[in-house]
Amino acid sequence: MIDVPEAFAQTTVEREGESGAAWLDELPGIVDELLGQWECTQDGAVLHGGVGIIVPVRRRSEGAAVLKVSFPHPGNVHEPDALAAWSGRGSVELHARDDARFAMLLERARASTLAETADSDEAAAVAGRISRRLAVPAPPELPRLQHQAEAWERGLRRDAQELPHGLSRHAVDAALSTVHDLGKVQPDVLVHGDLHPGNILRADREPWLTVDPKGYAGDPAYEIGAFLKARAVTFLGAGDLHGAVRRTLDVFAEAAEVDREVLQHWAQFHLVRASFSGRRRGFRIARAGARTDQLTGYAEQLAELLTDPALPASTGP
Repeated sequence: MIDVPEAFAQTTVEREGESGAAWLDELPGIVDELLGQWECTQDGAVLHGGVGIIVPVRRRSEGAAVLKVSFPHPGNVHEPDALAAWSGRGSVELHARDDARFAMLLERARASTLAETADSDEAAAVAGRISRRLAVPAPPELPRLQHQAEAWERGLRRDAQELPHGLSRHAVDAALSTVHDLGKVQPDVLVHGDLHPGNILRADREPWLTVDPKGYAGDPAYEIGAFLKARAVTFLGAGDLHGAVRRTLDVFAEAAEVDREVLQHWAQFHLVRASFSGRRRGFRIARAGARTDQLTGYAEQLAELLTDPALPASTGP
């Protein structure tokens, strides 16, 4: 039987409580059953993400793959649906699925991710190209982002009223305008939903493949949110913050083939929500304290910068 990584077990129990502990007790047996069901043998140490484990395996007939088993959660339901729709187009291939156990047998990619890329232009271009490739017609069973618009609006108004924050009224109103103008009517296109650099892996079949989609139907420009929030800290050392943010949007928009102005609106919306979320719950890398305050303030600074309509596309490299 597998050894469940201690760090993964600890965070699962902290997040899920008794139900998480019960699932962890069953997890080694689940993995053993799936290895037999899909005729695989373990081929390396167990890895993990935030909500699931990854077991490198060898398939009896077709070589290397990985077995992914996630904690049962509504946010994981449509991951295999998205991967099936892409059929390896910009994503890892889905070989088999067991939805009852939130398990999948997937193409094996490498451990290196786009998050390790220091070149900001390269990171934005790769993510943009992946976003463009993933923008295929959405299966009917996927949740539609436009159906979240009313909840987004309620959340923004509630947080602006209840939380102490450093956002201007203009910035909050701009995010609300994005919900009204872009959020309530969106194209029926498949989007990843969590396209941050850590979810884009180096691979052999293609240079880069994405993993861990949420699987939504919506505006491909929505994808800038997860990417920009993950890369935002890299802007801290930029001598010209205005220029660095503008350049990132330029490169991503061109590679993704989306409207640059629309992309900026979505980016601003995401940063406003991130700043409020930081005030309420902290961030994954800092739940409280001075680091959380720093990150929240930085999110607010970026949100204000993106609110500025005078942040046009750059005229050159």
